[in-house]
Amino acid sequence: MTKLKVGDKAPNFSANDEQGNTVSLSDYKGKKLVVFFYPKANTPTCTVEACNLRDNYKDLSNKGYEILGVSADSQKKQSNFKKKYSFPYPLLADEDKAVIKAFDVWGEKKFMGRTFDGIHRLTFVIDENGVIEKIIDDVKAKIHAEQILS
Repeated sequence: MTKLKVGDKAPNFSANDEQGNTVSLSDYKGKKLVVFFYPKANTPTCTVEACNLRDNYKDLSNKGYEILGVSADSQKKQSNFKKKYSFPYPLLADEDKAVIKAFDVWGEKKFMGRTFDGIHRLTFVIDENGVIEKIIDDVKAKIHAEQILS
């Protein structure tokens, strides 16, 4: 789906998180970053995926990973989603889809016989130098942390 490839520089981005703080790729310089894109807060699969990352947060951070969730939901929806499930990582409210489009995860989707445009569930693992080291395009919500760590 995305035109980005392993070895590419991650797109530079800036967007507000669920609290209204500006978050940029440059904030993670020198750190490993997992950026996971999900279609919509509080939907079944997105919740399972985000909770799997929450439940494995300690393992991920012990391996040096920071985590950032991104969807086109409003700041209020992201804030409610984070509070409801106690996520220990920021959720970007990318309402103008700037980050979503920079990572090229917006496009045609098929669901239950319908075709529509939306966010593709993709995860990017970015190294300390801002280079994409892994792209997970076949996200398995229940074992997503395992996919990142393997």
